Amino acid sequence: MARFTRRSTLQLAGASLAAATVPAVTAGEDGWTSVETPVDSTLHDVAHTATNAHAVGDGGVVVERRAEGWEVVLQGGPTGNGNDLFGAAVTDDGQRLWLVGASGAIGEYDVTTGNLVDRSAPNDITANFNDVAVTGPAGDADVYVADDSGSIHYSFENGEEGSWEDDVPGSGSGIPAIEFHGARSGHAVDTNGRVYETDDGTTWEPIGIEDADVTFYGLDSDGSDDVTVSGGNATIFEYDGSQWVPESLGDADLFDVDTDDGDGYAVGGGGTIFEYDAGDWTRTQTPTGENLQAIARGDVDIAVGAGGDVLER
Repeated sequence: MARFTRRSTLQLAGASLAAATVPAVTAGEDGWTSVETPVDSTLHDVAHTATNAHAVGDGGVVVERRAEGWEVVLQGGPTGNGNDLFGAAVTDDGQRLWLVGASGAIGEYDVTTGNLVDRSAPNDITANFNDVAVTGPAGDADVYVADDSGSIHYSFENGEEGSWEDDVPGSGSGIPAIEFHGARSGHAVDTNGRVYETDDGTTWEPIGIEDADVTFYGLDSDGSDDVTVSGGNATIFEYDGSQWVPESLGDADLFDVDTDDGDGYAVGGGGTIFEYDAGDWTRTQTPTGENLQAIARGDVDIAVGAGGDVLER
């Protein structure tokens, strides 16, 4: 099933992305190029959609990668109050971009029409929402939102008012990342060194990681036997369905990870990007020293971070 999660490989929008002629600022030795953006605040997440790539950030800003360059398409977030946006995910058809952030902000943005529906404060909850996962098509999606208090809020009715429920899978530690690989199957990580798995979207079971000794930040859920977690001290953990295998790559915090079929990336502090190829991680040269918060692979690979930085390859 074709999926347009925030870390999936773009298919439908490949032509649009390849045709974009975004102005280059600085090119790195390993093919990463820094491009101009209309914002100078932190961009926290990025996703490919059925039209173009979109990134979300501080102040509720949403920027889109168009042929003439990156442009602001939304300001102020779903409520208009300027709440920072921390997470983004798209429906399976790529037509709706779901946004989450501070003070209970949740929005459903139609990338084809520009229409934004405010789904904020489900059940009057105004916690800081860190990440979002979405499965299903536009208008009929299952939506999962992770917050700073250790709760996962979910709606099987496209986020409609009154359809939200929640569960606390762990001890109440914040959940920085959540991702699904199937209709109701996926994983989440918390800041207390735990990884959780669900196969029904409602109940969660811990699957590790014992004695991790680092804070978890990033998550890539590709199957029940194919999970990757990134964390502090440039640590990567890979799960094959029975055991976790750790690997230390250096000292930078790795805030996001995206791997599939033996290749991918992990990104983090100080402009760090590690490339994954045939089972090996290698640090690449980048033209920025800013913290990179998220990575999305597609016909054009895109990393976003502090200072409105966007790197493309």
